[in-house]
Amino acid sequence: MRIVVVSDTHMPRMAKSLPPRLARELANHTDLILHAGDWTGEEVYEQLARYAPVEGVAGNNDEEPLAQRFGFRKKIVCGEVRIGLVHGHGPNVRLTAEHRAAVAFEEGEVDIVVFGHSHIPVFKKQGGILMFNPGSPTDKRRQKQYSFGIIEIEGRDIRASHVFYDSKVPLSGAKKA
Repeated sequence: MRIVVVSDTHMPRMAKSLPPRLARELANHTDLILHAGDWTGEEVYEQLARYAPVEGVAGNNDEEPLAQRFGFRKKIVCGEVRIGLVHGHGPNVRLTAEHRAAVAFEEGEVDIVVFGHSHIPVFKKQGGILMFNPGSPTDKRRQKQYSFGIIEIEGRDIRASHVFYDSKVPLSGAKKA
């Protein structure tokens, strides 16, 4: 199973459409799309759903209709692998998004925790659980590049990676022959 992971799209404020690099990856045999919150607009779901089924949670910047539609915490089973999906925001500002995401699920409840909120790509094992933040495909903030993630699952084997790129807009001004 091939899963494309996004978070913190903040659309349409940060982009009117999916970045070309993300769209190309989605068109390349995607079985599932995970969105870890801060959609900020329903049109993001519509754009993603053109490529594959979409599962997501709401983030702190999502208004009530999105929060009601997606909720704030979700567990998704992909074959033999359990994925916890949460945005990573919360009332205690002293805790990092990663810490809040890590404690959002009981010990042994999930194999992977996918989260967002910080816009900082994370890929690390913590207590036997893969902690994975895809970063943001449209709002890199203090990061050098925009990013999203790919998780591939075969049985209990999990492979995850980030895709980094410099521009979220299509190239313009190219001359046609």
